[in-house]
Amino acid sequence: MAGNNNSWFKEKILMGRTWGEFIRDNITIGNFIALLFILWGIYCMVYRIIAGMGPTTNLSDDYPWGLWIGFDILVGIALAAPGLTVGTAVHLFGLEEYHDFARPAVLSSLVGYIFAVFALLFDLGRYYRIFYLLGYSWGFTSILFLIGWHFFLYINISIIEFAPVVCEWLDWPRARKFFNKLTIWATIFGVIIAGGHQSALGGLFLVMPEKLHPLWYSAFLPPFFLLSAIFGGICMVIFESTITHRALRHLIPHHDPEDFDRKIIGLGKAAASAMYIYLILKLLDFAHYHKWIYLKGFYGFWYLFELIGFVLIPALMITSGVRMRRAIWVKIGAVLAILGVILNRLNVCIIAFKWYVPFSQKYYPAWTEVGLSAGVVAMLIVTYRFIVNRMPVLFEHPKYKSEH
Repeated sequence: MAGNNNSWFKEKILMGRTWGEFIRDNITIGNFIALLFILWGIYCMVYRIIAGMGPTTNLSDDYPWGLWIGFDILVGIALAAPGLTVGTAVHLFGLEEYHDFARPAVLSSLVGYIFAVFALLFDLGRYYRIFYLLGYSWGFTSILFLIGWHFFLYINISIIEFAPVVCEWLDWPRARKFFNKLTIWATIFGVIIAGGHQSALGGLFLVMPEKLHPLWYSAFLPPFFLLSAIFGGICMVIFESTITHRALRHLIPHHDPEDFDRKIIGLGKAAASAMYIYLILKLLDFAHYHKWIYLKGFYGFWYLFELIGFVLIPALMITSGVRMRRAIWVKIGAVLAILGVILNRLNVCIIAFKWYVPFSQKYYPAWTEVGLSAGVVAMLIVTYRFIVNRMPVLFEHPKYKSEH
């Protein structure tokens, strides 16, 4: 039994190498940098648990939500929407042309949500009570209760959607067949759940009209958050697939760069369409509430910088790339759109929050907050790469190829 276990571990985890070979192969500059970020993050996590929130953050009664909510949750969940977008398009609407993008998209959502909830633990005063909302404390009138339950449900949905990959890796044909049958139902339920909490994250700020700058505050915050998550999720698929198809090309047999670029252009069409709808709603909201009176000063410039620089310009770049069949423009536009989603979430949660307060009195994240967030991101990347290198995510398992 011990010999079988060692053989399984060597084959499945070490990928056929000995411990010495595995360690030597992973001594790289990139892994060393990732290790430094992870160690920094672990130190900040331990320090936060031992010392509490006060000494480890710059949060206060005036600024109860900081970087850990603005970046780890609002940004993290928005960019963890590839499963909602591409995964749904393949499994629910039958766009088999993008089948190769579906599994990486579902994996992105799965690890994104898991690490977002993991980071959330350190922002909760009584983190050990996070499971209370599942059966102990029921708050049906609370948006946070809705979001908490949706996070829990969507993680389980993502596990079901990704389970066939794990079953192929472990060679469990019966379990794979069972989870394949559940995939379509999990996808349908996932669209409802993910769409609900993506918009509900924007709904959190509807109760604070006097604290959020009028340029960002709107009754349309829920659809704004949902739409930006949709095009942000598609752009993340473009960004991630571009990186993986370069860095992990050895895992992709018969890679066809021209076919890949053609599919990237197709994803660009969907992303640009969502971005134009988002822009139209933004303009309608801007005109309806007569917001041009707020365009003076720093916040007016910053609002235009976000909207033009990271929504309009990327949308035009992607459109030009689609029309001219230039995938590089689609990829650059996707990166700018991702930065735009990050900027929007940080503006709503931190920068434009309590906008009337002088900058010297505003919230700035402590080094421990930055370190913890950086460590979580590094852990997410390492986990994603670990799974992709071992499981049939970027390639089709030869034993099950005919069943895909």
